[in-house]
Amino acid sequence: YIILAAVALGVLVFIHELGHYFVARWAGMTVEIFSIGFGKPLFKWQWSGVNWQVGWLPFGGYVKIAGMELA
Repeated sequence: YIILAAVALGVLVFIHELGHYFVARWAGMTVEIFSIGFGKPLFKWQWSGVNWQVGWLPFGGYVKIAGMELA
């Protein structure tokens, strides 16, 4: 059940961050990084000018927009 809960949380985080990504693009902002998870990336690729990555610490995620600082 723990693995299933972690996968479900990952899917929810992905959907949440995808919302940030689409709204930023819709508003004309430049998205630099879309990340699920934190820390050094396990997987990393570039598509449509955005660096997509999956971090090794799977709790959370972020969308880095040009000109904005990560807290």
